[in-house]
Amino acid sequence: MTNSLSKKQIIELLPHREPMLLIEELYDIKKLFSATAIVNVKKDSFFVNGHFPGQPVMPGVFIVESFGQAAAALTAHGLDKSTYENKLVFLMGVEKARFRNPVIPDCKLILKIEAIRSHGRVWKYKGEAFVDDKKMADAVWSATIVDKK
Repeated sequence: MTNSLSKKQIIELLPHREPMLLIEELYDIKKLFSATAIVNVKKDSFFVNGHFPGQPVMPGVFIVESFGQAAAALTAHGLDKSTYENKLVFLMGVEKARFRNPVIPDCKLILKIEAIRSHGRVWKYKGEAFVDDKKMADAVWSATIVDKK
């Protein structure tokens, strides 16, 4: 089991594609427990165009989506291939999300995520987002593994 995943390897695990695939890399992977992800927030990213003109900011919902993608990649990577074959990880709910500082384009958003617990196909996670060691956001969320249709 590798300790990191490139964008190409993430694409093999997740159904997301450009422009909705937000995470670039997953590293410091501790199987089914924790990992760190990178999101390169660029001034030409589709989600900052119009949010807000003259003062672009990454929308909080995309930070939460990035957390979800990182958790899905961590889970898919950790499960046995036969267990995850023909499956998807869907976000179920967000219990807590706090946006502490605006995420301004042309930065590297670092996501530190951790699986809190799992019960069958339902997983609960927590995460923190940083830019240059400054906490930008944190959240607790849950996801489920479902069959592909």
